Amino acid sequence: MVNDYYEINNLNKDESWRLFRIIGEFVTGFDRLESIEPAVTIFGSARVKQDDPVYLQAEDIALKLGQNGFNIITGGGPGVMEAANKGAVKAGVSSVGISITLPGEPHNEYATKSLLFDHFFTRKVMLVKYATAFVIMPGGLGTMDELTELLTLMQTEKIRPFPVILFGSAFWEGLLKWLRDVVHPLGYISEGDFDLLRITDSTDEILRIINKWREYHECVGNRAL
Repeated sequence: MVNDYYEINNLNKDESWRLFRIIGEFVTGFDRLESIEPAVTIFGSARVKQDDPVYLQAEDIALKLGQNGFNIITGGGPGVMEAANKGAVKAGVSSVGISITLPGEPHNEYATKSLLFDHFFTRKVMLVKYATAFVIMPGGLGTMDELTELLTLMQTEKIRPFPVILFGSAFWEGLLKWLRDVVHPLGYISEGDFDLLRITDSTDEILRIINKWREYHECVGNRAL
């Protein structure tokens, strides 16, 4: 039996009407977010709880960024996304949640500017297009997808280069070691692909990296690779 939920698998040539819905999502996103800059997009797990240190750190990062004039963009869901939107609200800046219809994932209540999408790729454009920098908190498959897509978009010059900051060195150590010790020696990646990738355990350092980039277009901090 075919599951109607598997949207991509169920597409066919006769469903061209979907194109209008896709165009509508882009138009809505561009219209609602055109004045949101400067903004920082924060990615991370939807599964962390409110008493998790990662949740509290994400909230603190968003609060400090907001206090320095940055609006906050997230995927609009629970976990890290909720924490970041909550920090933005506390700072009194725009708290943007760009969510998507997913089974079992509610939208958080702290997004003061909410957009709901049906398609991942239109949502991803909005998460990336208006950001001045990106903060990647610990997360799972979705977070890994967002991280690698960001680096690929910059590598292929599809978006302007901006700092991509990994938070939590212990969490990211294994992935970075694999990239450094396995993938790089094979020539599948080059050091230049990671020029703007930074890693830190300090919320204050995140603010320093982003402010330095905004003021001087200089990427400071510890290189991830």
